[in-house]
Amino acid sequence: MATIRDIAKKANVSPATVSRVLNNDLTLSVTDQTRSNILKIATNLNYQKASHKSTHFVKHLALVQWYSETKEQDDIYYMAVREGIEQQAPTYGFEVTRIFHNDLDKIPTDTDGILAVGKFSQNQVHQLRSICPNLVFIDDDQFPEGFDTIVTDFKYGIKKVIDYFIEQDISDIGLIYGEEKSTDNLRTIPDFRYFGFKEATQKYKLFHPEYCLKGNFSKDSGYQQMKKAIQSLDHLPHAFFISNDPMAAGALKALQEANINVPERVSIFSFNNTSVANYVNPELSSVDVATIQMGAAAVDLMQDLLNNPRHVAKRMELATNLIFRQSTI
Repeated sequence: MATIRDIAKKANVSPATVSRVLNNDLTLSVTDQTRSNILKIATNLNYQKASHKSTHFVKHLALVQWYSETKEQDDIYYMAVREGIEQQAPTYGFEVTRIFHNDLDKIPTDTDGILAVGKFSQNQVHQLRSICPNLVFIDDDQFPEGFDTIVTDFKYGIKKVIDYFIEQDISDIGLIYGEEKSTDNLRTIPDFRYFGFKEATQKYKLFHPEYCLKGNFSKDSGYQQMKKAIQSLDHLPHAFFISNDPMAAGALKALQEANINVPERVSIFSFNNTSVANYVNPELSSVDVATIQMGAAAVDLMQDLLNNPRHVAKRMELATNLIFRQSTI
């Protein structure tokens, strides 16, 4: 079984640093890249935190991740949510089983609660409920169906981005956003960032549908949509808001190939603020999402759901924060 020392050796940091990262110590002064690297190594080594709990009261949770394990490695947004869950679970003596790519047949029969991470069709929600009625959804608003839900703020975070561009005297603002389907292809999931962007730009009478390009949240999609904007728009906007960091990295590549300077000619603001935002050049300004806290809050809700006879479903929306880097002026 992997130990903290094993992780520390691979990450080239001290065991104390590893311990503090794995225990979600937000006062620890390390870079996002170091924190992300430690979490990745811990996942790859299948590290499990020791918990001191009475075996008479063990609760078994299924962590149902809609991404495959490979896709999760490519887009670490959901990896960070999962890490938040797995860090918080031992606090209540929970044992967690990982289920990737909505493989519901692998959910253990003794499961006491399900933490569903990602996007789910109505059929999948019904399946999950039939397996175990104790459900908490993360990043999918199932509150109208009566389930506990953890989501992130889109509206106000995007509004702050648009307000920032306006303050910089940029009035032509484009959008590259995404659309997805549930793993059973029965539900098309719109990008709520599109609606937040539309509302924020309409406030200034600056919404232009032709400046909005739809992809699929991948790096290649961001690249292709920015190439399309460069080649087909009569006027290339001076700023773009882009729905996630991988798409923004792809868009940045397209701009660089076309010798369009960032941020002098085009400013870019991304969303999620994963470690990807630090890996590209120039580094990406991004809306920071509290992914680890989302996972931890979901475990807290599950604890109340399982132990409080007066529990009522809750919808929790976590605030976002703007992180400014080199891709904006």
